[in-house]
Amino acid sequence: MATGNEEHQELQPAIISYVKDLPNLCSLAGLACTILAIYFSILGVYYAAMIGMIWAVAFDWADGLVARRMKGRTGSDRIFGGQLDLVIDIVSYGVAPAILFLSYGKFDPLFLPVAFIVLAASAIRLSYFSTFGLSDESQYTGLALDNNNIALVSIFLLESVLPGEIFSVVLYVCALGLAALNVSQIKTPKLSGNPRNVFLLALYTLGITGIYAWKLL
Repeated sequence: MATGNEEHQELQPAIISYVKDLPNLCSLAGLACTILAIYFSILGVYYAAMIGMIWAVAFDWADGLVARRMKGRTGSDRIFGGQLDLVIDIVSYGVAPAILFLSYGKFDPLFLPVAFIVLAASAIRLSYFSTFGLSDESQYTGLALDNNNIALVSIFLLESVLPGEIFSVVLYVCALGLAALNVSQIKTPKLSGNPRNVFLLALYTLGITGIYAWKLL
C-alpha cells in the first residue's frame, strides 16, 4: 500500500516537463539573450551586449503576455513560471548590468561598489516584490528592474559621443540612481501588463537593435 508521501511524489510532474510551457520558453529565451549580453560585456563588445540586454526585456515582457492569454495552465504552472521569472530577473537585471559596469571600468576595484549596489538592489527589490506583490492592481513600489535595462541601452548611446572618462562617470552615476529608484517607495506603473506597451517595447527593441547593429558594422 502506497503511503501519502509516495502518492504525492507520483503526482509531481517531471522538472523538465515545465520547459514545454510556452511562457517558460520565452523566459528561457530571455535568459539566453542575457548570457550573450554577459559574454559580450566581458569581451568588451558593448554594442552587442546592449542588443542582448534589450532582447532579454522583450522576452520577459512576452512571457507575461503569453501566460495571461493561455488557457488551461494549472496553478503549479503559474507558480513555477513565477519562480522561474524571479530567478532569471536577478541574472538579467542584476548580474548582467553589474558585469557590464565592471567590464566598462576595466575591472578597476573602484567599480566593485557600484556592481555590488546594483546587484544588491536587484535582490532586495525582487525579494520585496515576491513577498508583497504589486502595491495595487497596476502599480509597483519602486522602479521595476526591467526599466533599468531599457534605460541603460539608451544611456549607452552616449558612449560614442562622450570621452571615455566622462562616460564612465555618467554610467556610474546612472547605475547608482537606478539602484536607488529600485528600492525607493515611489509608485511606478506596471508597463508590461498592457499589450500596447508590449507593442511599443517591440518597436523600441527593433530600433535599438538596428542602431547598435549599425554601430557594430
